Amino acid sequence: MKSKIKIAINILSLIGIAGTIFLCICFFRLEIFNNPEILKNILSEQVYLGPLIFIFLQLIQVVIPIIPGGASAAAGVLIFGPFWGFVYNYIGIILGSFLLFFLGRTYGKPFAQAFISEKTFNKYIGKLDDNKKWDTLFIILIFLPIAPDDALVLMSSLTKIKFRKFALIILLGKPFAIFIYSFGLVHLGQFLTNLLH
Repeated sequence: MKSKIKIAINILSLIGIAGTIFLCICFFRLEIFNNPEILKNILSEQVYLGPLIFIFLQLIQVVIPIIPGGASAAAGVLIFGPFWGFVYNYIGIILGSFLLFFLGRTYGKPFAQAFISEKTFNKYIGKLDDNKKWDTLFIILIFLPIAPDDALVLMSSLTKIKFRKFALIILLGKPFAIFIYSFGLVHLGQFLTNLLH
């Protein structure tokens, strides 16, 4: 069952990556990286539904990484602007992290192993025995935009960390990484567009 879940996740991830590349090509052709107003106009009729759908997609991509997190975070900024894009990214990713933690704590190690690569799982599993050391490591890594956040959330769910402490770390640690992903990829997209024109 665990191997079947992994295969399904890998297939969904590949589909998501292919879809993301396709969307990036479409965005490039529509000059959305240069002019985000184009995408805003497309979604202007979806004043309430648009943000809710986006938050839900961000929540889902934390639990099942169909779309690369950085790409979806950048899309939020392009679609909703810097402030609301960040807010919607933050809400969706926080809720997804809470759900992932709850699932990991409910279904334990087999669930975590189905979602985390064997290499990453083996890298962190030995560090879970010392709760204080793990909590410190978790705090440091969750602030870094390059850390495997979803894997760290699942690994934390296997420790004795209380949800209140976990939630506080996530609430305070995620904004920096979300900011880097959101604005870094948008500016990279704009830079590449200017370079190719």
